[in-house]
Amino acid sequence: MTELYITKTSTRNPLPQRLADFTTLAEALDYAAQGVTGYNFHDGRGRLTAPLRYAELRQRALAAAYRLCRLGLKRGDKVAIIADTSPLFMEIFYGCQYAGFVPVPLPINMSLGNHASYVERLARLLRSCEARVAVAPAEMQSFLAEAGSELDLLFSGGDEAFLRLDANVHALEPSRPDELAYLQYTSGSTGFPRGVMIDQATVMANLRGIVTHGLGVRPGDRCVSWLPFYHDMGLVGFVLGPMASQLSVDYLGAREFAMRPMQWLTLLSRNRGTIAFAPPFGYDICARRLRSGDLERLDLSSWRVAGIGAEPVRTDVLERFAECFAPAGFDSRAFLPCYGLAECSLAVSFAPLRQGIAIERIDRAHLEHHAHARLASACGDMAVTSFVNCGHALPGHEIVIRDQQGNPLPERAVGRVTVRGPSVMSGYFQNPEKTHRVLRNGWLDTGDLGYLTPDGLFITGRHRDLIFVNGRNIWPEDLEHLAGHYHGVRHGDVVAFTAAADDEEAVVMLVQCRLSDAQRRHELINELTSRIRSDFGVACRVVLLPPRSLPRTSSGKLSRSEASKRYLQGGRESLGLASPAESPVGTGAAS
Repeated sequence: MTELYITKTSTRNPLPQRLADFTTLAEALDYAAQGVTGYNFHDGRGRLTAPLRYAELRQRALAAAYRLCRLGLKRGDKVAIIADTSPLFMEIFYGCQYAGFVPVPLPINMSLGNHASYVERLARLLRSCEARVAVAPAEMQSFLAEAGSELDLLFSGGDEAFLRLDANVHALEPSRPDELAYLQYTSGSTGFPRGVMIDQATVMANLRGIVTHGLGVRPGDRCVSWLPFYHDMGLVGFVLGPMASQLSVDYLGAREFAMRPMQWLTLLSRNRGTIAFAPPFGYDICARRLRSGDLERLDLSSWRVAGIGAEPVRTDVLERFAECFAPAGFDSRAFLPCYGLAECSLAVSFAPLRQGIAIERIDRAHLEHHAHARLASACGDMAVTSFVNCGHALPGHEIVIRDQQGNPLPERAVGRVTVRGPSVMSGYFQNPEKTHRVLRNGWLDTGDLGYLTPDGLFITGRHRDLIFVNGRNIWPEDLEHLAGHYHGVRHGDVVAFTAAADDEEAVVMLVQCRLSDAQRRHELINELTSRIRSDFGVACRVVLLPPRSLPRTSSGKLSRSEASKRYLQGGRESLGLASPAESPVGTGAAS
């Protein structure tokens, strides 16, 4: 019996490299298919399960395009794909590019016990995007069947059923530069997700800026990613970007990363990866899961771009990661902060390469009272807050900070971050009201707050998350950061927000706590409320919750807006918790 061996796609490519200088994604894949690079899928133990060279992907994508055409789809029809980390997603996504259809990546179910809520969310997304076809991996087929049961779909089914469809050759007309490339749903951190319309010319402009200006992609680069394909950083950054610059990629599923985060670093080490990104929590979980003996098996010296995005950058997390993995060859200068959002395809700005993390220490009291980022004195005991430099806008793009009336603000004034350039979306699908609210005269209001200096853009938070108390603007991140330093509380397990206007305690902090001793929990509540009153001058109601109680977006970020909504609507019960039978006496409540 002959044993079958499979090998990963090559890092080196005899094909001359082109850096996303194409007019459409289909044109980019046509070129990449002439080389030897491609996508590589690995299981939770890091074993290669499916190498997929771009040449083979192109053939499979054409077959998928033929199948979709045979279903009777019209040009511009939407094809929903539950975006598991699998070759089938690639086949259907690129098949849509060749046939003039619009792929819509939808989130996978990341947690157990939320069957009903996931099905409801999936059904709303299917209706929102007006899907005509919906495809799911085999293990999620039942969710899709339930979610699409009342919709008029030409096809709804699993991967096997889709592959059995007629794939006879059919005349194809790929999507043109002015047609939609895909519909990208936002992660939902500020309400129900909206369908961002990105056309071919728009995404190609962003990809050119990313691979040339942002990453400085060069021959011999290799990407490694666990980021989900339904998230803009996963899709644009690590599906489309590598293909458009003919790089090979190694994939680990997002669920597999959550269970075994060290496999991400193992893949980087084994395959000599050079480019990999993660939100801060990704670096945090790797540092926390590090075990004795792990470093001996890792060589991270090839990792030249360690990107950070998708949520506010926490320097303490990155410093701890760099310290933990320096013995394995990790160079902290590889850290690359960046800023972006789905409404600008993906990227808006990048810090300079090989600079690492550059921060500014800001006088917190001055910031809260005057919305101005004055540098803190080198001496003295003033309260400070730190922000990370996210660099300058991509070529051809502009960033302007504006006040509430839309007027441009000077350097260091904190205001709304607005962006203009060729990467900006055309609007939200079937939602002209929300489109008009954020997009005017080509300028996109990102909803984020920040300030500019000659060195670049500094993001301070979300406008809607800002806590306004007694004439001061308090950043929730400052309160959450403080809580993360206490025993029993992890960074990233805290949300703070403003309570109802008539509540004498104007600020609420929800804390996922791992302490089981009732006395210690009571002490933690009192310590936090006292420290917040002392440092920030505000009363705060601290509520301790069990781990995994706080709502998250589809990309894994804690959702302040959803947590606040649930809390204000019904307190503990709306967060899915029992009555507070164990609450200690005193300020706050504990589970």
